[in-house]
Amino acid sequence: MAGLLALSRTIDRMNEFIGKSVSWLILLAILVSAANAVIRKVFDTSSNAWLELQWYLFGAAFMLAAAYTLKQNEHIRIDIVYGLFSRRVQHWIDLFGHLFFLMPFVTLMVFYFVPYVSLSFHSGEMSTNAGGLIVWPAKAILLVGFFLLALQGISEIIKKIAIMRGIIDDPNPFISVHEQAELEAKALAEEAKALAEEVRS
Repeated sequence: MAGLLALSRTIDRMNEFIGKSVSWLILLAILVSAANAVIRKVFDTSSNAWLELQWYLFGAAFMLAAAYTLKQNEHIRIDIVYGLFSRRVQHWIDLFGHLFFLMPFVTLMVFYFVPYVSLSFHSGEMSTNAGGLIVWPAKAILLVGFFLLALQGISEIIKKIAIMRGIIDDPNPFISVHEQAELEAKALAEEAKALAEEVRS
């Protein structure tokens, strides 16, 4: 198990680095969008290439950060039923979901995207829009994103088994929406109390 946990830590570090790095692509996409809008309004000209570049940048940020989002347990989930169970049952639900839903899906996507990207690359596929960009980099981003998500899925399965066996602590203890609201209210109350004490002194 020690070797698997070492592998999990390596995957986690890699996806954390990638996820935090690609977040800057959002800023770059905003700057490209702003520049494109200014040029269009001031000079009455534009280019589909700049518009598609915005899509590429945003898509890259979304896809390449998906694995990091999974690591942080920040993907959208509905916990109305999930929150009713004990933490051990929740671990079993998570493990079942990773094994029988996440991993088959991402494996299938990687399997189908390899020839899809290869064909696009070798044919030099271009955008159907006039003056658009080459297409294969966008498709390659999808492939890499699902591959990273598959790796993170492996890491999450390893960690989940280790947690259930008591080998490591739970890095993402479940907190229901109600409990989260209570914690936030308590934190705000403490801040208000501290501020009031500063004013009195």
